[in-house]
Amino acid sequence: MNENGDMLLVCLYVDDLIFTGNNPKMFEEFKKAMPQEFEMTDIGLMSYYLGIEVKQMEKWIFISQEMYAKIQKLKKFKINDCKPINKPVEIGIKLSKNEAREIVDPTLVKSLVRSLRYLTCYGVGLVSHYMEALTTTHWMTTKRIMHYIKGTLNFGLFYSSSNDFKLVGYSDSDWVGDLDY
Repeated sequence: MNENGDMLLVCLYVDDLIFTGNNPKMFEEFKKAMPQEFEMTDIGLMSYYLGIEVKQMEKWIFISQEMYAKIQKLKKFKINDCKPINKPVEIGIKLSKNEAREIVDPTLVKSLVRSLRYLTCYGVGLVSHYMEALTTTHWMTTKRIMHYIKGTLNFGLFYSSSNDFKLVGYSDSDWVGDLDY
């Protein structure tokens, strides 16, 4: 940020670099200076970054993880032909560590839960409590999350430019639904 309030934000992950700011002149200066210091290629407007698809127009940006969910997750776990559903977790589901059900392969469930973290926080958080004692109920709950993802592949976040700045917050808690705490 300079004394005029002009700002350039740079995000670097391994060898992927993106930047944004509020001054197009700073963009151009940055784009000219970087190749003098580092070997790099300017591929233009961002369209895909760290598993996130980005569609940009003059007045809006839409981000989603459709390809990440479709290719990386549904195909990897061989459930790309599953029936889509509209809720990631069955209403009223009660999971427990002390369930008298068949134990499932913890490597499989943990791998799927880890890969779902960023797509569906609530459902993944719910199943994550039980990683040391996974049963078929936990596995079915985790697979249900994948069915939900199948039905919401085209969902994403839409950001548009506006001069009407409003802060909106949401909260959802279900402490009474946890049988083990």
